[in-house]
Formats: sequence, C-alpha cells, structure tokens
Amino acid sequence: MAYNDLVSVTVVTYNSGRFIRRCLESVLAQDYPNLEIVVIDNASSDGTTDILEQFEERCEIVYNQENIGFAAAQNQAIALSSGEWVLTLNPDVLLETDFVSMLVQAGQMDKKAGTICGKLLSLTSNFDLPEQALVDSTGIYFTPMLRHLDRGSQEIDRGHYVKHEYVFGATAAAALYRRKMILDIAVEGEFFDTDFFVYREDADVAWRAQLLGWKCLYTPLARGYHVRSVLPGNRRALPSAINMHSVKNRFLMRIKNITPSLYWRNALSITLRDAVVLGCCLLREHSSLRAFTYVLGNWKRVLAKRREIMRRKRVSDEYIASWFSYEPVSFPAKAPSSGKATAAKPAARTATRTRTAGR
Repeated sequence: MAYNDLVSVTVVTYNSGRFIRRCLESVLAQDYPNLEIVVIDNASSDGTTDILEQFEERCEIVYNQENIGFAAAQNQAIALSSGEWVLTLNPDVLLETDFVSMLVQAGQMDKKAGTICGKLLSLTSNFDLPEQALVDSTGIYFTPMLRHLDRGSQEIDRGHYVKHEYVFGATAAAALYRRKMILDIAVEGEFFDTDFFVYREDADVAWRAQLLGWKCLYTPLARGYHVRSVLPGNRRALPSAINMHSVKNRFLMRIKNITPSLYWRNALSITLRDAVVLGCCLLREHSSLRAFTYVLGNWKRVLAKRREIMRRKRVSDEYIASWFSYEPVSFPAKAPSSGKATAAKPAARTATRTRTAGR
C-alpha cells in the first residue's frame, strides 16, 4: 500500500551542537521518501549554527536572532511547512530508518487519530545506548494530581508495550501530528501555546486535542531513541528557568483545560499536589515564585483561551475523567496490516531556502 502524504519534520535547536548532526542524519536516512525538513535555531551560541550550515541544501533552516522558546519556534516551523503530517522532533532524538513510515501507516488506520507516537528508548547524555535498554516514552498519561508522565519511563525494555493502543497523548520529542488536527485545535492561531515557552506544551496539546475529540495512537513498530534531560527525580539538577516554566505551565495547563467535573472529582489529590509545589517554591526554589506572578499577570489572556476551548469541547466529562489515573490508561487499537508503508516518489523532498528571522 502506498502512502504519498508529505511529512514535514520540524526541529527546534538551541545550543544543540552535541546532537543535531546525528539527529538530522537519521531523518535524512528515513525510508519514507516524501519528506521536508524545517529547522529553527533559537540563537544558539555553541556552534550549532556551524553544523546546520552543512545541511542547508537538504533542509530549510531559519536562524532566529533571539531565543523565542520551543513552543513559538515550533509554531514558526509548522507555519513554514506544508505537509499533511508534521513530525515534531527534538534534536536529541535518533530515529530508526522506518520510523516515519511506521507512524504514517498507523495514522492512516483512523482518521480521528490526530497524533501518532512510537516507542522511544533512552539514550545517555553522550548519545549512546545505555548498558541496559530503558524505555523513554510510549505516550504520556495524566494522574489525578494533574502530573503528566511518560508511559514506561525508565523501565527496563523487556520487549513490552507491543500492542497498538490509544493513549492520552505523545511527547513532542517525536510526535506525528495530523495537519487537520493542528488547524482544528489551534487557539488564537497557535498550536503550541507560546505562554508556555518551554516544557509541558505537548501535554497541553494532548489535553486540548482530547477535549476537541481527537485521539492519540501508539504504534510499537516505530522506534526511536531519546536523551531525556527532564525527569521527575532530577529537578534539583535542572536550570532554574526550566523549573520556573514547569511550575508556571502546570497552572496554565489546568486553567485552560480542566472541567469543573474533573476538578471536583480529583480536588483532594490536586490540592495536595499544589500544596507540595507551593511549599517547595516558598522554602527552597524561590526562583520559581515568578511562575505565580506570571499567571496572575496574564490571567485575562489565559481565561480567554479557556473560554474558546470550552466553547468547542466535543467530548463528555466522563470520557475525559476516564484518562486520569495513577496507572497509565490505554485502549486497544487496530493494528495496521503487515508490510511497510511505501511512497511513489523516489527521493526525499528537500528545501534549499535559508532564512534569518527576528521574533
């Protein structure tokens, strides 16, 4: 069966010199021939741009004059792209050669599947495989405390997670989004919410997509590898700016997406977690107190986004509540027929434009 849909691969770099060459090489080695690649560099200062210059004939590369954040830069890349599918990709990801074709093949099985994700395994910070294979992500799930976690994260890979399943959402480190869904769930013209800047923006998209009736499909046939720098247990080792955005975005995401029914159903769990977060900010992580100032200062804009999302909500409160559990929730999905997806065009579509952009 031939799949001729154009897939746009969008990559945002910021001081990604350790990884970006091998990442782009793994994209260019894909057996899916109908690809375009758009890279946005957010004013890197570590030599990333020197590496990107070597790919200008095979990718469209934009060099921003300042770091506008992951969310805004991904929106920028998506706007420049034209594929029926958009694969957001972190520069610290490596893909097996059939990753894209397996995602597209799965996505063609269900037109309401707006997001497709595969099985990501862990890489070390040196971009090497660990001695023991570990799962990085097989989709994301939410707990009643409103924590979002990667399904299977840091589990020893024993060949599990082998079924095609519907999951709540996907990590944007390597997520295939249907263009139709991107346009449908955009709020004020934004797919990723630029108020988030970085971190949790993919969970926000997953929640919004579910509210608007879209599904996320996991396929074990698409395999990639990811260097995970942000884990629940390493918060103290992260830059203070990342931790601040993490706190800020926890509350932004909730204000925009939670229904009263879901809140009251999990009010105790949510309140306990909020108390822990606030206590940590007051006692130890003082730099994250800016998160609350930001939320309060932008309250009207965030509420306007919430009103638009709730006005367009297409699913019941009971359906959304069914996804929030302390154990990962998934539902069975039909597996695609055997055989790899192929495409009619013999060579990858590439772009030769190079741009310099301001904010």
